[in-house]
Amino acid sequence: MLIRSWDRGDEQEWRAWLAEGRDFGLLAANGGPGEGPVLVPTHFLLDAERGEILLHLATPNPLLAAVRADPQVTLAVTDGYAFAPGHWRGEPGTPTSYYASVHFHCTAELVESAAGKAEILNRQLAHFQPETPDTRVVPGEGEFSRLLPGLRGLRLTVREVRAKFKYDDKKPADAQHAIADRLAEREAGRANAPHPRRDQDAAARTQLLRRHQRRVG
Repeated sequence: MLIRSWDRGDEQEWRAWLAEGRDFGLLAANGGPGEGPVLVPTHFLLDAERGEILLHLATPNPLLAAVRADPQVTLAVTDGYAFAPGHWRGEPGTPTSYYASVHFHCTAELVESAAGKAEILNRQLAHFQPETPDTRVVPGEGEFSRLLPGLRGLRLTVREVRAKFKYDDKKPADAQHAIADRLAEREAGRANAPHPRRDQDAAARTQLLRRHQRRVG
């Protein structure tokens, strides 16, 4: 991922962005010779203080075989994306894409013991399903325990984090505000359409204005 000096995100920024509820991403592992990468959309649990990411996959998932062959993986989280037409952006009229994306470059460890898998599942349940604190996995007990052989845990040790918030930060303030207004207008027009489609203009506008405010203090 190309990151310019003006759209680089620091640790405080990407942590806050993820903490808003972004815990679903695309996990990529290297495929075998002559193959492309293996990609898996997945929920994950980030423990930034420990520098690790936890998740689980079904035992037949091809990503597990890829990890056994090469444990170097990347987890990408992308959101707040929108297309910006060239005529919004002034001369020379070049269109672009706005988006926020955080890439975790990690070393993956397979977790195959029942106790280890239960620990990962319980930490995920506490995060994603806090309203049912009594729903927990105990090896050798209950229905969930019988499902453990069909799962494998993954513990990703984070080696590097690369964050990009691409929202025309290099442009003057008035140009950024004008683009934010355009995004709001387009979002409103699509919301009133007979068959509105899901759009991320509002999310992109929020990030653009936040980045601008962060830059100007």
